Amino acid sequence: MQLASVATPTRPTQQANERGGEPVKQPVDIFNPTEEHRHLRETARKFGESVLGPQASKRDLEESFDPGLFARFGSELGLFGLTVSADHGGVGLDSTAAVIVHEEFSRFDPATTLSYLAHEVLFVNNFYHSADAAQRDRYLDKVLSGEWIAGMAMTEPEAGTDVLGMRTTAQRKGDRYVMNGTKQFITNGPYGRVFLVYARTGPGRRDISSFVVESGFKGFSVGKKETKMGMRGSPTSCLVFEDMEVPEENRIGAEGGALVHMMRNLEIERLTLAAQSVGIALRCCEEMTRYATQQRKAFGKRLIEFGQIQQMVAESHAHTMAARALVYTVAQSISPGRRESLGAASAKLVATGVGERVARAAIQVFGGYGYLRDYPVERMLRDAILLSIGGGTNEAMQKNISGDLSDMYG
Repeated sequence: MQLASVATPTRPTQQANERGGEPVKQPVDIFNPTEEHRHLRETARKFGESVLGPQASKRDLEESFDPGLFARFGSELGLFGLTVSADHGGVGLDSTAAVIVHEEFSRFDPATTLSYLAHEVLFVNNFYHSADAAQRDRYLDKVLSGEWIAGMAMTEPEAGTDVLGMRTTAQRKGDRYVMNGTKQFITNGPYGRVFLVYARTGPGRRDISSFVVESGFKGFSVGKKETKMGMRGSPTSCLVFEDMEVPEENRIGAEGGALVHMMRNLEIERLTLAAQSVGIALRCCEEMTRYATQQRKAFGKRLIEFGQIQQMVAESHAHTMAARALVYTVAQSISPGRRESLGAASAKLVATGVGERVARAAIQVFGGYGYLRDYPVERMLRDAILLSIGGGTNEAMQKNISGDLSDMYG
């Protein structure tokens, strides 16, 4: 099931018109723009359905995480490094590929997918496109293979969406930095071997630098594992740095220059969080429609024959398809060299709202059974709620969107 590296994706070719023999350009499938993308989707869906899905409910109930299963994303499937060049051991694809995997995995297990996002998007993608050659040589192989689990540490107890309010500091002492502070809500925190950590290196609000921090560094410690409402199969904790020494060569980019790659990576993070919401909505649409048409009757009729149920099923499907089209359209515009703040914020705002509403509608269609853990829609709703909070709250997305529009039209 290993996904082969792709250097140059192929594009759909022209085919002859069956009636007149004239060549016509085939419409581009934004969901699978190339055969490589289509193969990627099949690989992710097959693994999600056969491996992630059957264990998702158990991991949710136990709040457990399986590092061995996680490593298979790299060693068996080759799904780490989707946006890393094939010349450096990656898959050599793009933001659309990242959206595909997050959507497909989230149909079966959003929690494990969130841990995948923290590793693949928050660390691997950001690190690869921001690090120098020597840093790549030291760390890239370990995270692409899945030997090391990775994450990113930006949020703090008193600095969430307001990232410039962070208090963690890294003071330069000769050829190293001494870091002090606490990071909160860190996905993969209890299991991570390496993290991309943001810290203040000067007095100004924008004097922020990023560092590669290993869990084995002296002064590094992991706080308590958080007990959460949803995404319970994805481990979360705080990270504590007490006079932790970080070698100068572990600083990513120029001192005080982290905002550039921080903001760039936030866009693909928001896009993949939106893709997770789409995956949840797709699964909930499938579950409620199957239940209403095949499994449940009331007053001698199939559930789908009642107008209220038809409204919930129809609107859920339509809104999911609209959100999905927006996410994939924006994915075509995001790359390391091309910013799309407005599109990423819009996709996250719309898709995460749809994910929650569709999951809630699914529970309503199931009635009392939807409130039980016997069916996946209950878990899907709890998981969906986080996605409107992480990566910048949806209230922040509204602020960003209106700000970008004001700049365009003001």
